[in-house]
Amino acid sequence: MTDRELDAAGVTDPALRQAYTRCRQLNARHGRTYFLATRLLPVARRPAVHALYGFARWADDIVDTLDGTTTPAQRAEQLTLLQHQLEAGLRTGESTEPVVSALADTALRYGIDHRHFTDFMTAMRADLDITGYATYADLRTYTYGSAEVIGLQMLPVLGTVVPREEAAPHAAALGVAFQLTNFLRDVGEDLDRGRVYLPADLLAAHGVDRQLLRWSRDTGRPDRRITAALREFERLTRALYREAAPGLAMLDPVSRPCIHTAFVLYGGILDAVAADEYRSVQRRAVVPRRRRAVVALDGLVRVGAARLRHGTADERAVPAPGTDTDTSSPLRRIA
Repeated sequence: MTDRELDAAGVTDPALRQAYTRCRQLNARHGRTYFLATRLLPVARRPAVHALYGFARWADDIVDTLDGTTTPAQRAEQLTLLQHQLEAGLRTGESTEPVVSALADTALRYGIDHRHFTDFMTAMRADLDITGYATYADLRTYTYGSAEVIGLQMLPVLGTVVPREEAAPHAAALGVAFQLTNFLRDVGEDLDRGRVYLPADLLAAHGVDRQLLRWSRDTGRPDRRITAALREFERLTRALYREAAPGLAMLDPVSRPCIHTAFVLYGGILDAVAADEYRSVQRRAVVPRRRRAVVALDGLVRVGAARLRHGTADERAVPAPGTDTDTSSPLRRIA
């Protein structure tokens, strides 16, 4: 499947093919939900998504490692090195670091704004020092760089049937919705890393502080105050899904099944957290395999319908580096 994707994308250089393959491996290993959704994209667009996700995963792993083998100073040094590699790669279009090489090629090929990558790295650097957020507004400042820009990076690859700037707010909202979903699912794991992403004022409104969260994590015992706080955070997250939903219809029809599937699967994580009675301080809620299979099957049906209706010409027509990919243009739209 990898060779087919790379052939369809027009990636012929052996080193670059290896770089994209590395990104695909990161996606498959770390992002099961995202990887499943990506499989529903036209094959020619998948390498670009793997590159975007692979780079984000690479940077996130630097700041989030729990293996105890690296110190905070070493993680900061690694992130600085990655920042320099990124800047050079975006400037020259190539890099000796495979993940950066694939990202640079994707950015050039799809004309992705370099500021989105710079803002992402700023957010990653914040994770080295910041361990909590006083308010939801403070958290949203962080999620601009850690999540909104991911949605904005994706838009040129997915394509739109409206001017891209019209779809951008919805794509940004969906990126944040996905991340807040992860925050809600991973409260306990983030606590082990010394971080609490749920805003302190939201927690305090329900009588929760970091000490209570730590007690619940260590003892494995739930607390009604924690449950109430997590339920409120869930409501905030679902509001973002509603904000993002209109953007699905703005995407290129052949990309919609992928994002619709991710939309449903990530929403299913919220359902799983609720069904587990908001015990995510103690354990990670998991979407049942049967539910994932049903959603995936629905995605495949949507893919078939979209390709029957809109064709598969874009599988053979990936943009050359630097080409405008806004499908709202009459010259770029797949009929």
